[in-house]
Amino acid sequence: MILAVIVGLAIGTYAFRLAGVVLRERVALPTRVQALLPMAAAALLAALAATATFWDAGVFAGISRPAGVAVGALLAWRRAPFVVVVVAAAATAALLRLAGLE
Repeated sequence: MILAVIVGLAIGTYAFRLAGVVLRERVALPTRVQALLPMAAAALLAALAATATFWDAGVFAGISRPAGVAVGALLAWRRAPFVVVVVAAAATAALLRLAGLE
């Protein structure tokens, strides 16, 4: 049963991606929609990041995770090296959890 579900999802995913390639020339999007597509992708990514930051299994993740993300975002905005951003964000969250602030 599980194998049938996996195969069905694989076929559906492949068909969905193939439809984009095949229908690209046949479907003409209005200029306004074409202009909004890059912003929609950025909004979707921001919503996904916000959801992962604040929620864990449908409940609030606590203060340590958003604080770690905020430290990482601040360092990334200040153009710190990637390793520094990741280590500082993880250290912030870990230290807050160690202090009892889930």
